[in-house]
Amino acid sequence: MGFVKEFKEFAVKGNVLDLAVAVVIGAAFSAIVKSLVEDIITPAVLTPALKAANLSNLSQLVIPGTAIKYGNFLSQVISFIIIALSMFIIITAINRFKKKEEVAPTVEPVPSKEEVLLGEIRDILAKKA
Repeated sequence: MGFVKEFKEFAVKGNVLDLAVAVVIGAAFSAIVKSLVEDIITPAVLTPALKAANLSNLSQLVIPGTAIKYGNFLSQVISFIIIALSMFIIITAINRFKKKEEVAPTVEPVPSKEEVLLGEIRDILAKKA
């Protein structure tokens, strides 16, 4: 039963739950970026290139005589760049916020009467020795 208890403690830790939430949000974010690339960026940016090549779809960009679809690869590269840039911006903002929290001035605790008295006793004993 020790293994089950240990696994339960591990699974309920905040880091594991945070990771699970991040995976779910990442999947949703990936779908949004994919739509952005395929439905907005690709038609806006690559349509002139597709028309020049007499193609109607990015997946039709193929190296002649092979099955290599570099059009799909270009779409995935654009998606990756957008996701990486978005994550960089988000993490940079979070780090700036954390730095501002850390810089907050700390108030030194006021010693209690007992601590002050013990400090005085210590100082008197140190002088005698």
